[in-house]
Amino acid sequence: MLVKNRGIVKTVNFKNPKYLGDPINAVRIFNEKEVDELIVLDIDATVEKREPDYYMIEHLAEECRMPFCYGGGVTTSDQVQKIVQLGVEKVAISSAAIENPNLVTEAAECVGNQSVVVVLDIKKPSSGGKFEVWTHNGLKNTGKYLPELAQQMERLGAGEIVINSIDNDGVMRGYDLALVEKIRDLISIPLTVLGGAGSLHDIGQLINKYRDIGAAAGSLFVFKGVYRAVLINYPNRAEKDALIKENYRMS
Repeated sequence: MLVKNRGIVKTVNFKNPKYLGDPINAVRIFNEKEVDELIVLDIDATVEKREPDYYMIEHLAEECRMPFCYGGGVTTSDQVQKIVQLGVEKVAISSAAIENPNLVTEAAECVGNQSVVVVLDIKKPSSGGKFEVWTHNGLKNTGKYLPELAQQMERLGAGEIVINSIDNDGVMRGYDLALVEKIRDLISIPLTVLGGAGSLHDIGQLINKYRDIGAAAGSLFVFKGVYRAVLINYPNRAEKDALIKENYRMS
């Protein structure tokens, strides 16, 4: 769930944010649908060089009935600790982890590795190139590459890596499996993939290929149909069980 000015938005290729509604109302619906985990990312906090919105975080944590991960504007271990104290299970760090890698270690020492998530926003390489890591809503090229950076974050103490495909963001045409292929066997900590899911089949394809992996989605759970009508949805327990069983049978 992407947040801008305390409202939910959805982007395509990290551009043109479309307002979708109130985050608290969305969380209440996600509670009813028994969502497995919620990631909330304040997409402007880092660009605007401001601290996390603790008021918003506290109210979201109070409503949330599933594991909750927050990211956006986090630059110090004190902020990480404060966010966890508000009732958030995981804190996501992105640009600050790249600019100050020691932050990952400091945060892990404060709240535990399991609560420290590093989000890496990735762009496809040019012909023959490598997957590059970008920050600041895909506007700033860090000059760093996915495999090496993910391994570094694991060594520093990250408990989870989220790879977010900028090119696939919001297009709903499936995950970038070539991107996953570049990193899955190089790290031993949990890996979650974000960007491109347009159907449960896309999630099933990811699970079938990589088994022990996290499948995250934004557009899939807020849009419905070819006209992308705004309708919060989520597979029920039977649908999720069937998806996993089907893919294990196929393999």
